[in-house]
Amino acid sequence: MSGGVDSSMAAALLLEQGYKVTGLMLHLWCENEEDNKCCTPEAVQQARNIAAQLGIPFYVIDAEEKFRQIVVEHFYESYLEGKTPNPCYVCNQQFRWNILLKWADSIGADYLATGHYARIQKKENGTFELLRGMDDWKDQSYMLSGLSQSQLSRTILPLGTSRKTDIREKAREIDLIVADKEDSQDLCFLGKQDYRDFLKTHKPEAIHPGKIVTRRGDAVGEHTGLAFYTIGQRKGLGLASQEPLYVLDKDVMKNELVVGYEEELGRNELTADKFNWISGEPLPESKALMVKIRYRSDFHPGQVEALGTDCARIKFDQPLRDITPGQIAVVYDGDLVVGSGIIRI
Repeated sequence: MSGGVDSSMAAALLLEQGYKVTGLMLHLWCENEEDNKCCTPEAVQQARNIAAQLGIPFYVIDAEEKFRQIVVEHFYESYLEGKTPNPCYVCNQQFRWNILLKWADSIGADYLATGHYARIQKKENGTFELLRGMDDWKDQSYMLSGLSQSQLSRTILPLGTSRKTDIREKAREIDLIVADKEDSQDLCFLGKQDYRDFLKTHKPEAIHPGKIVTRRGDAVGEHTGLAFYTIGQRKGLGLASQEPLYVLDKDVMKNELVVGYEEELGRNELTADKFNWISGEPLPESKALMVKIRYRSDFHPGQVEALGTDCARIKFDQPLRDITPGQIAVVYDGDLVVGSGIIRI
């Protein structure tokens, strides 16, 4: 329970369905406690008040150090490697579910429930499927696509078949005090800082000015640090050119930012590492599926091929301009999530 409307309503709906519910909040690391967006004292008190309103126990779990070691350190290291990470995906896969399920075991709870908008269903053969939420705009299956069979088998997603507008209306009907609370959008551990300022403070070694070059190697300017740029970026390059220039690549070994014209943008293929096949088994053969390369990106048709058990190659029908190392490629077969991995290129 975060103190927001979604997790609060997940608890309320489970109570309606006859479950015995205990509310948990993770207290996560943030440089400045006053700026901690996910678990401020106000958010903790709000969650506690909602639990009291619902008549359920509520606990706050101190997970600061584990969160810093797993999620924040991955954030640092990705930028040092010239990548653009997705900390929320890593948080769910490697941290949040592990911590909460371990705590569930300690109190004898059978399941972990969250306020994510996605669906889980059990097949006749006993395996579990992850599907998109019914609300297209709120669908969060992308962020949960790193979960394993064992994690999915113990997860309940009460909001997956609902739309956000209906959840808010239901919250108003039962007089939840957070019915109209705005959704949190930013990375929780950044506080009020921009990620650039955060890196300057915590990983100054990631900030090395260097050359901006063309594909041919011609120097056209200087960058302020590769971590401050992403593939496809046009603004903020500080370059004078008759035609707009875009970031095409980042050469970490040479500390060079590679730029070019719009027609040079785009790739029609990517490789994704640490690939998580939801079924537990890689695709037996190449298959035409739909792919998202960022949380808010469109679906793109592509041919997906397993390269061993934890790697996949995806060839797209058309070149995509925003394929970015460090981001997550999530593969769908209709509403069904096939799997996901970290883009390497």
